[in-house]
Amino acid sequence: MLGAARRGGRTVLIRHLGRVDYWPTYEAMQAFTAARNLEYSGDNPLQPSDFSGDQLWICEHPPVYTQGLAGKSDHILNPGNIPVVQTNRGGQVTFHGPGQVVAYPLIDLKHAGYYVKEYVYRIEESVIRTLLYFGVTGHRVMGSPGIYVRLDDPASHAALTGPLDPADPFRGLGKIAALGIKVSRHCTYHGVALNVAMDLEPFSRINPCGYAGLKTVDLRTIGVSVTWQEAADVLGQKLSSYLAP
Repeated sequence: MLGAARRGGRTVLIRHLGRVDYWPTYEAMQAFTAARNLEYSGDNPLQPSDFSGDQLWICEHPPVYTQGLAGKSDHILNPGNIPVVQTNRGGQVTFHGPGQVVAYPLIDLKHAGYYVKEYVYRIEESVIRTLLYFGVTGHRVMGSPGIYVRLDDPASHAALTGPLDPADPFRGLGKIAALGIKVSRHCTYHGVALNVAMDLEPFSRINPCGYAGLKTVDLRTIGVSVTWQEAADVLGQKLSSYLAP
């Protein structure tokens, strides 16, 4: 299913892919980005309109662990029969599975007019605004990309204060969204995963994002009843808005 949103005079094509295997989706993102890069280098005979438009792919995946470039094998504790895929995104190991909204922005940052640091901030802000729509307050943790919630009071607007405890940096927090990106010649791929209503047990078989003991939650765990499609629609709208130039 396709949709479109305007971004400062440019159109972002929103593609709802449904449930798709991880590896073919990964290859498709690489191919799309490579084609855009060839266009810029002058080696691609295709017309500029073929690859100059930004896209946002929204999907969910069958169970899979994905390992980032910084990933260490000892953070994968017991994968069992769940496949492990090595990728070229940033970060370490995470889990994707049914009931999780995965969003892949394919954005030309050069045309958008902002840099990678702001791009990450805008993705995180999109997730925070999505959670707020459902009555949940999301938090950033400095040095740990992704979005977290207070386990004792997910709706609390109280800011996280004070330095993290080195012995337990995520005390009282649960991670609800993971972020891992790749930028190739100003063009982004990979993206963000928001946990909606999924089997969280596979997260116990890894050190999520490289942190031993980090608790992973979804909206259902913290008392929010929402369908995958509702969460996907809201996150897609927020991303298309906040990633605008």
